[in-house]
Amino acid sequence: MNPTQSDDISLALPRRVLIAVDSSTASRNALAYASSILPHGGEVRLVSVAENPHTLFPTGRHVRHALDSVRDRLLEDAAGALEQAKAFLAPRDVRIETEVVDLSKRGGVVVQTLVNAANAWQAELLVVGAHHHHGLARWVEGTVSEGLTKLLHCPLLVVPEGYSVENGHLPEKILFAVDGSPHAANALRFGVRFAAPDASLRAIYVIDRAVRLSDFVPIDALEDAFLDEGKHALAAAEPVLSRVSTRSSTALVKTRRTSDDVAHTIVREASNCHAQLIVMGTHGRRGISRWLFGSVAGRVAQLAQTPLLLVGT
Repeated sequence: MNPTQSDDISLALPRRVLIAVDSSTASRNALAYASSILPHGGEVRLVSVAENPHTLFPTGRHVRHALDSVRDRLLEDAAGALEQAKAFLAPRDVRIETEVVDLSKRGGVVVQTLVNAANAWQAELLVVGAHHHHGLARWVEGTVSEGLTKLLHCPLLVVPEGYSVENGHLPEKILFAVDGSPHAANALRFGVRFAAPDASLRAIYVIDRAVRLSDFVPIDALEDAFLDEGKHALAAAEPVLSRVSTRSSTALVKTRRTSDDVAHTIVREASNCHAQLIVMGTHGRRGISRWLFGSVAGRVAQLAQTPLLLVGT
């Protein structure tokens, strides 16, 4: 990396990483991706949550004995997933802890359980695998992301089920979505930690030109304001990226006039530049349309086939 890095930009990878583990392909992909970003001598906590079968099957009071058997199987599956994950990470120079959480005894839901575990352990990063349109992807969609990221005290890395790690190295191509907000600035400064030496780093500001029924002011009247804000946001991002890599760039991009939005544009840009990681803040400056259509970060999490790093504070 560039030896002229500013002292106020930390390039140390997160040393305390909590990884959600289950028997799914999404979880295995998340584990493989997490393995590529773990620093030597770091600490990893693997947590597998066994759901309460009485919650999964509301008629459980009539078939309690059968559900007790299901609970035992869920606990066995959770323990088995942890053992496989621990064996996968064994070659890495990291300290590994494991935990099975039995919701039939502790109560609660999976999302809150993982958030509580990450906060209690003082994790510096929470890693989850995600199925699109169900499972963990729903946790970071729309209004749910508001509650999750307010409760979670560390950044969240979401790895889609369909993403496969190619080389096991740090990301060589990273896309940063900035919007001039403090959250986006924090995300940028945190995200550069994950860059491989002299990685290709690209920051974009999306000018939303799509016309919607919810718009009270004509888009053309706002475009100049977006353009000005975008230039300032990218100007602030450029020195951060250039201090980390000689292969950095910034760009103003625009949504299409119809049938498009900021989230789709970010995902499209990530695909075009073959990004191995998208980095963005969880709360930005998108006004009334954000209230009606959910957060941009949540929609990117729903759409992206690329790992997504969400940074709240």
